[in-house]
Amino acid sequence: MTAAPFVDYQTTVDNYKHITLSFQDAVATLSINIDENAGIRPGYKLKLNSYDLGVDIELHDALQRIRFEHPEVRTVVVTSLKDRVFCSGANIFMLGVSTHGWKVNFCKFTNETRNGIEDSSKYSGLKFVAALNGACAGGGYELALACDDIVLVDDRSSSVSLPEVPLLGVLPGTGGLTRVTDKRHVRHDLADIFCTSVEGVRGQRAVDWRLVDAIAKPNQFQQVVRERADKLAAQSDRPASEKGVALTPIQRNMQADLISYQNVTVEIDRAKRLATFKVKAPTSAQPTDIAGILAAGVQWWPLQMVRELDDAILHMRTNELDIGTWLLKAVGDAKAVLASDATLLNHKGHWFVRETIGHLRRTLARLDVSSRSIFAIVEQGTCFVGTLAELAFCADRTYMLALPDDEANAPKIQLNEFNFGFYPMVNDQSRLARRFYEEVPAMEAARGAIGKALDADAALALGLVTAAPDDIDWEDELRMCLEERAAMSPDALTGLEANLRFASQENMLTRIFGRLTAWQNWIFQRPNAVGEKGALKVYGKGEKVQFDMNRV
Repeated sequence: MTAAPFVDYQTTVDNYKHITLSFQDAVATLSINIDENAGIRPGYKLKLNSYDLGVDIELHDALQRIRFEHPEVRTVVVTSLKDRVFCSGANIFMLGVSTHGWKVNFCKFTNETRNGIEDSSKYSGLKFVAALNGACAGGGYELALACDDIVLVDDRSSSVSLPEVPLLGVLPGTGGLTRVTDKRHVRHDLADIFCTSVEGVRGQRAVDWRLVDAIAKPNQFQQVVRERADKLAAQSDRPASEKGVALTPIQRNMQADLISYQNVTVEIDRAKRLATFKVKAPTSAQPTDIAGILAAGVQWWPLQMVRELDDAILHMRTNELDIGTWLLKAVGDAKAVLASDATLLNHKGHWFVRETIGHLRRTLARLDVSSRSIFAIVEQGTCFVGTLAELAFCADRTYMLALPDDEANAPKIQLNEFNFGFYPMVNDQSRLARRFYEEVPAMEAARGAIGKALDADAALALGLVTAAPDDIDWEDELRMCLEERAAMSPDALTGLEANLRFASQENMLTRIFGRLTAWQNWIFQRPNAVGEKGALKVYGKGEKVQFDMNRV
């Protein structure tokens, strides 16, 4: 395939090509109707409701709009408008002609979007029903598995399947394989049969094997789905009569080596393969009551900032593959950030504030799983406090400038409650708990520092930063560590960073990302999958796959 085009993760409902949204009382219906001629890149057709990155971008956007623009929605029904097919998964021809990096980035964003469905179910009271009105395979079944409830039409032909191993020589979507065991608790021998058969499982057997929650005859299907959606909606506390907040387009200025938003900038140094992210504190007075927050809407600093940061992360991950090290800086008035945090804390139960906290949580988690070296730089004028201090704790290393003879201008770090569980990583740990392996003395010392402006020596003593050079050594030490990093193998660093960032506590999501990074990443490069006669290359061409039968 030719060089990857620029990928824009922003879209609007009016520009959707593959997804339709409709609303009835507390239930939204997200219908998949993929235009086979509207792939994000040329070279393949999206037949049988198969998807590519462009479809997932629309899915992500649709979920965000339901979260913020439709607070009355308590349950989302995910279904298809195509007859007898729900979704056949990731488009195989797209995978066959894509570069390795494109495939891996695509899989990562796909998994993050499905993880976001489960995040909203857990934290926001937004529940999901997968209404499988036809055949559901591969990544289509992954989407269903992310939902709270799965209903399969019992028409004697529709089935669920994960056929990647026999058909494509790759793993069943990593997220699909893991959810079958960790979430659905499908017995491992039955899962073995399921994941090595092409035809899948249908009808009552799908219920018995725990692959779906219910089946329904075609003439009863819509009624059963609605009843189950209403039952889930009754468990939610999302408001029935509140007005939503419109997610207007993010204002972004793109230059050759600079991406700028109102609250975020990314400066690229191509010679050093380095990008510097600057997240800015509020520069104007922020509302402190719900009326003011809702009036500010999408321009409320926490929401505007995190939308911009999320867009910047996605852009850099997909469009700037050569930029291997990201420097994180937080700049501006620390008091303004702490005041914003106080407002978030005071109103955390309000649906709009809760959704904003959710967006912050998911964006920070996206940073955690980005395959880039991440260093935080705490220097003069920075404001790594509260929510923005989480950026420092996302980092692989944090360097903090020591100015022992200039207390007034010395940079400070300040902790608050937001650093102790409000923004858990995908493994459900706070970043400080991960940092200190949940050891009680270190965690108690950090908690005891809440509300204190910590200079470099104090932050170093508490273990909050990696190193604290003084102004004499500052420039040289940063230069040397960045040059050393840039000289190392990106592949080795990706593996190292992924292992170190999730070093202790594991859960379903860390297993999904770990298997994606290690196993799927490896299998996607093996000749049995992508060689000249590999399964991905010959699929649909009428040629016979040729496997290297040596076990590795």
